[in-house]
Amino acid sequence: MDAKMLSGGVDRAREMEVFAAVAARGSFSAAGRVLGLTPSAVSRTIDRIEARLGVRLMLRTTRVLTLTAEGQAYLSAARRILADLDEAEQAIADQGAPRGRLRVSAALAHGRQVVVPLIGAFVARHPHILVDINLTDVVVDVAAGQADVAIRFGPLPDSPLTARRLGDTGRTIVASPEYLARRGAPRVPEDLHDHDCLNFNFRRLEPVWPFRRAGRDYALTVRGPVEANNGETLTQLALAGVGITRVGNFSVADAIAEGALVPILEEFNPGDREPIHAVFVGGANTPARVRVFVDFLTDRLRSAGGPEGGP
Repeated sequence: MDAKMLSGGVDRAREMEVFAAVAARGSFSAAGRVLGLTPSAVSRTIDRIEARLGVRLMLRTTRVLTLTAEGQAYLSAARRILADLDEAEQAIADQGAPRGRLRVSAALAHGRQVVVPLIGAFVARHPHILVDINLTDVVVDVAAGQADVAIRFGPLPDSPLTARRLGDTGRTIVASPEYLARRGAPRVPEDLHDHDCLNFNFRRLEPVWPFRRAGRDYALTVRGPVEANNGETLTQLALAGVGITRVGNFSVADAIAEGALVPILEEFNPGDREPIHAVFVGGANTPARVRVFVDFLTDRLRSAGGPEGGP
């Protein structure tokens, strides 16, 4: 290529944009209004292109502009180059957007009723992220790469992971009206020794429920015919009249409102709350998809007053 065509700091793309605007609108003044240029500036740009190429691109009269054969060829090339440039810039811009597979682990009840309803809005905002969500009350190992983000309940152990608080949840002891009619309602916590208590099969070596009486907190060991690894299963069993269970408020709020489950021993409820956190590998190298998801979840749940839920 001739060196003079590369000299002078000429903005070739801008020249093509001006030429295409003149061809599309039929006059220097109309093109100038669109581009924010004076007619004389538009005319000088066309003259500069023609001088550099050594050919006439436009035949100009007082009333009309007509493209020569060379002008038609230049216009076709200019439009193609400008379209390619726009496409390239858009592709580079998209590379800066969060993208990739995001593996999320959430508890069954809380995930189904709180996290999953938010996923649609998140993927609409971040279309390049593929959300891979796994609902389980089994604690996954985020540090070992089993998930990118995990929603955790209760106190967090010391670890190198980063945690963002999302809210907290309380717990309620419930039973179905059918069970209470058949077995009687416990009046004090110690009456639970004569009842079928449905418990979680993880977290604690001893299945204990906390209580408060006369300002004193204590724990009571309870037993029953069924244990499960998630609150939804325990709630379903309680609804079926199998026994009494103690689960997160979020899991049973609807059933209590409908009268399908009855809170019991509420005067002995210690009012304990479990914090809810989003846990992930933090630091400077945290993927953008993880950061934007945690920010989105935090903003949505805090604006809603914080989640009430639990396993």
